[in-house]
Formats: sequence, C-alpha cells, structure tokens
Amino acid sequence: MKRVLIAVLAIFVALTVFGCSKGKEEGKSAQEKAVKAAVAKELSATIVSTSAGKTSTMKAYMKPDKFRTDVEAAGSSTIVRKDLNKVWMIMIPQKTFMEMEGVKDDQIKAAEEKVKGEVSRKAVGSETIDGHPSTKYEVTAKVDDKTMQVYQWWATDINFPVKTAAIDGSWVMEYRDIKIGSQPDSLFEVPAGYKKMTIPGMPPGVGRK
Repeated sequence: MKRVLIAVLAIFVALTVFGCSKGKEEGKSAQEKAVKAAVAKELSATIVSTSAGKTSTMKAYMKPDKFRTDVEAAGSSTIVRKDLNKVWMIMIPQKTFMEMEGVKDDQIKAAEEKVKGEVSRKAVGSETIDGHPSTKYEVTAKVDDKTMQVYQWWATDINFPVKTAAIDGSWVMEYRDIKIGSQPDSLFEVPAGYKKMTIPGMPPGVGRK
C-alpha cells in the first residue's frame, strides 16, 4: 500500500506540464481556427516522459477545466477538476481514492499560449514528431528566480505542443497518438463504489472532506 501511495503522489507531481505559444491568428482559415479550438478543448493522447534514463508512459484525457492521467503500471488514475477546485488520486486495485483541495494552474494547462514564465522564444528548425510536421522552438523561461531553457515542438497541422525537452537533454515529454474529439464526462468522475481514504499526518484538505 505504501508503494502505491508513493507512486500516485509522484504522478500527481508529474502533472505539471508546460504549455506552448499559440501561432498568430492573422491569415488563418476558419478550418484552421476550428482545429485549434478543438485541440485546446478536448483530446486524448499518450504521454511518454523520460528523465534520468527512465521512461514512463501514461494515458491523458482533456476537457475544459478537466484533466486525467492513467498509469496502468501503477494501477492508478489522477483526475484534476479545476471547475471543482479538487484533485482525485484513484487507486484502482484497492477501489479507493484520495481527495485534495486546491488546483494549481499548472495542473490543468496542456496547450496554453506560453510556457510558464516564458521570456523569449525563437524558431530553430522543423521536424516531424509522431507523424505531425512541427516547428522546433528554443524557449527561455524564468520561474522562481531561476532561468531555464527548453526545446518545444509545435505541431503545425493540429496546433499543439507535441514535444518538450530540456536543452541539456535531462528530460523529455512527448504527446503521442493524439486524438482530437469529445471525451466522456465519466472519465473525470470517481468511479461509483470507491472508498475515500484519510491518511494520518497529511495536511488539511488531503484525503479529507
């Protein structure tokens, strides 16, 4: 049980994802704008992250103000509900869940206008990522008085940041198998019959009503 909780909490921390700058609207056709709006609203994808030589995979689902990730290897799901200001961490084998009050903006952003703290960006090339023609950007951002640089690949056919990586190669996050379309509301609810957990020693609002 302790290992499961550690894994789920690690997933919760990993939900902080970077956004990317949207292209200019001038000259865009109505169809291109519609595609852009669809990507920003609802989609499913597989997120593949690599850090310190280790690779992890999770399934992601997105709706306005809602975000879900499933990690099959850990038997867990995490649902971020900005509309309710809550995060649910679900342990599927145990049919239990923890509830946390408060949602940070970074936990719900997937394709916003800019990387958090972005101060500059420049195009440095183009590549095809998972079948999507993409413009590669070098982005400089400042977060908590620290300056960092990342590469981001913006898919020009679906207007979505399909890949982000540290310039030093220490980590990479890539969206694969992106499918744009309506996502069932049931994906963003705690399954019926699951028991709410209370964890001794955790801060107020965590696993408590």
